[in-house]
Amino acid sequence: MLAGAKLRPVGMGNTVVRALAAVVMVLAALLASPAPAGAAAPLPADGAPRVVCLGDSLTAGYGLPVAQAYPALLQQRLREAGYPHEVINAGVSGDTSAGGLRRLDWSLRGNVEVLILALGANDGLRGLPPAAMRQNLGSMIEQAQKRGITVLLAGMEAPPNFGPAYTRQFRGVYRDLANQYDVPLIPFFLAGVAGVPSLNQADGIHPNAAGQRQVADLVWRALKPLLPAPQQSR
Repeated sequence: MLAGAKLRPVGMGNTVVRALAAVVMVLAALLASPAPAGAAAPLPADGAPRVVCLGDSLTAGYGLPVAQAYPALLQQRLREAGYPHEVINAGVSGDTSAGGLRRLDWSLRGNVEVLILALGANDGLRGLPPAAMRQNLGSMIEQAQKRGITVLLAGMEAPPNFGPAYTRQFRGVYRDLANQYDVPLIPFFLAGVAGVPSLNQADGIHPNAAGQRQVADLVWRALKPLLPAPQQSR
């Protein structure tokens, strides 16, 4: 359990409101994107502390070399800051919160210190009940915390075509979970990226290399305070 305020949003500003028009396109591509042959990147063999990025195509780095996906960029920042952590890209294109829950045990093998949980976009696209998403995400948070793993929760916006009530309920899931489990929250994973042509690939949907750097910057600002000082890392 983390100390401090119950809800600690990172990087909210007014970006969510401006980006809502792009959410439907983003979510549609997340669902349609083919899953890679492997469920996720292979785990390192040694006992180094790990940061696991559990997500969908945004985490997997759809359309880009693996080295340009935000988990790889986080790895660079950790190395530059003197941390020994290994970053695991556990992103699977098209995955839902239920899919993430099914592969959670495999993803959390080894010496995992932090879980970055960025799932739910495809739940929103399919119009799945927010209550079911809440249960799936909550179960993942609980299981991680029982193992002594710190969780960083990243939110997504629901498409507006399901109506304002659904949108409010969907967004509220992330806020409620952050309060209930006392975990830090990134309210919108694509803040500052969604709907910005220069930060997305030719499809206008998935972040390009520059967009992935923006995502990495957002996540790094939220992740760094959760880590021990480099000399204290094991």
